Amino acid sequence: MSLSLDDARRLDGADPLRGFRDRFVLPDGVIYLDGNSLGALPATTAARLGSAVTEEWGQGLIRSWNSHDWIGAPARVGAKIARMIGADPHEVVVADSTSVNLFKLIVAAVRRQTGRGVIVSEPGNFPTDLYVAQGASALLDGVSLRVRPADQIIEEIDADVALVMLTHVHYKTGARHDMAAITARAHEKGALILWDLSHSAGAVEVDLNAAGADLAVGCGYKYLNGGPGAPAFLFVAERLQAALQSPLTGWMGHAEPFQFGDDYRPAPGVARFLCGTPSVLALLALEVGVDLFNEASMATVSEKSQRLCSMFIDLVEDRCAGFGLQLVTPRDPAVRGSHVSFAHPDSYPIMQAMIERGVIGDFRAPDVLRCGFTPLYVGYEDVWRAVEIIHDILASGAWRDERFRTRSRVT
Repeated sequence: MSLSLDDARRLDGADPLRGFRDRFVLPDGVIYLDGNSLGALPATTAARLGSAVTEEWGQGLIRSWNSHDWIGAPARVGAKIARMIGADPHEVVVADSTSVNLFKLIVAAVRRQTGRGVIVSEPGNFPTDLYVAQGASALLDGVSLRVRPADQIIEEIDADVALVMLTHVHYKTGARHDMAAITARAHEKGALILWDLSHSAGAVEVDLNAAGADLAVGCGYKYLNGGPGAPAFLFVAERLQAALQSPLTGWMGHAEPFQFGDDYRPAPGVARFLCGTPSVLALLALEVGVDLFNEASMATVSEKSQRLCSMFIDLVEDRCAGFGLQLVTPRDPAVRGSHVSFAHPDSYPIMQAMIERGVIGDFRAPDVLRCGFTPLYVGYEDVWRAVEIIHDILASGAWRDERFRTRSRVT
């Protein structure tokens, strides 16, 4: 028998994370299932930014680089993220965007791997990962990008491979790689490995050091709730920090940036992967989102994310059977992230009809309806009500209205 509304409400009542929902700004009448693309606004972010603008910038002026430790924000926020991804505080720094950080780490890793000229990834990886890898390969003599299906990655890693670059949780399907197994294979063959945690950090348990990971990047505006365009983070294992050199040798990555010398000398540790002046306001907004996780156990967050996903899959397959939805995401919680995708030939207009009814997910070309489950503010009743709305849209044919077929620039 399908889960009832009362069952969902009982689950919410017993949820150890239920108190976090009130700490986010969530519009009335909206069930927000797109935090895997843009996290919701933490309730205190506006006040924090207001204080930073009017007091720290307005009154403190340039003094606030020291008096309010603006200069220390990349390392400070990075250390807080480290706790969430199984890294040591001095192994993570916040800087730039995910794309820029990918470029820095790809080039640094491949240059270290003398005599090896292959970067391995999978087709259908998040586009920026592949685009950046293609661009980096074009700049590096004798280096090529080789893509192979996910189930062939381990066999593909051989003595020619310099770097394996994978997204831990696939952005479209939600499938999760076995980080420990793939990392072990890479090391066995002498390759380095770079993990993109953009759809993992803040949603599922990650333990980079336990897996022996070398490098990682991640996004600040998805599950970490840092706001649109929030800065990203990067991880470099301590054992590699002295051996890797960033190709973007900006002044903030200098050993002594305020000595203003002509010649570049890399800073010790992960700080050498900083580049230009940090975006302070964006960093402070991200810090608010990250600080919420200091009060939550990532094990509890991950457990709830999987219960929400499983509930959504079960309800959709029960209530929406016969309407052409095909599950894309793995059923097994051990091998998926915190979003669920269904394929349908008319997924775009269906999603637009859902959004009009207040259930906000997103569409991923060519045919995927994607719904994300952010454990800090999505509840079990939200899932139950969302599926009822989806059923009504499909059963009534409301999605067939022509206005839902007009493509927006952002989907």
